[in-house]
Amino acid sequence: MDNRLPPQFPVVTRSNLSLSRISAIAESIWKETLNLVFPPRCLGCGKVDTVICTGCLNILTHTRPPNSVQPLPPLNAITSTAVHKGVIREAVQALKYDHTRLIAVPLGNRLTEQVRAKGWQFDTIIPVPLHTHRLKERGYNQSELLAAIVADETMIPMVTVAVERTRLTRSQVGLSATERRRNLVDAFIAHPDLVTGRSILLIDDVYTTGATLGACAQALFDAGALSVYGLTVTAAQN
Repeated sequence: MDNRLPPQFPVVTRSNLSLSRISAIAESIWKETLNLVFPPRCLGCGKVDTVICTGCLNILTHTRPPNSVQPLPPLNAITSTAVHKGVIREAVQALKYDHTRLIAVPLGNRLTEQVRAKGWQFDTIIPVPLHTHRLKERGYNQSELLAAIVADETMIPMVTVAVERTRLTRSQVGLSATERRRNLVDAFIAHPDLVTGRSILLIDDVYTTGATLGACAQALFDAGALSVYGLTVTAAQN
């Protein structure tokens, strides 16, 4: 009898196991070296050797939410945890552009607190998706990191594949509200088998004009969603 494994099952040997360990050690040494040469600085005040110091974390934690955020149709409602300024703005920027993934934890906690305060009823959590090209560039979707924390704390399932970004759009930075909406026309598609008859909490990092959340919400309603609420860490001042 032939006991050889079929080709799709790789055989783990001492040599490739050792190579894996060597690679992990090398990566660890490289990270330690970078920390020595370029030590982390607090995203709020610049203090060395910490991503966010105790003082700035306290400011972030106790920053009050805006009085109200006007939803862009077709969203049923929208809320944010803070105005997009100060320490919390720096935290969002660090999460989005500086690969500071750990900051998603206190930001995600704020999201949970805010949505609980609103008392909304929903059965599915969906993060605003990135296009596959941008996801490959960044390595992660910051909205998904935030949504995962809310899902864990509320015990409501997160579905990351319910909405897809079907085309690579230009950056929204610097565009007017009208340009932002035009930029996102037909940029999203939702899957009816995952959203029909569901009440959805849509999570993103920043609410500027509402173009992104509005386009996602429209795709969800087109696919049969019952209601769509928007939740972001910050909202731009009008």
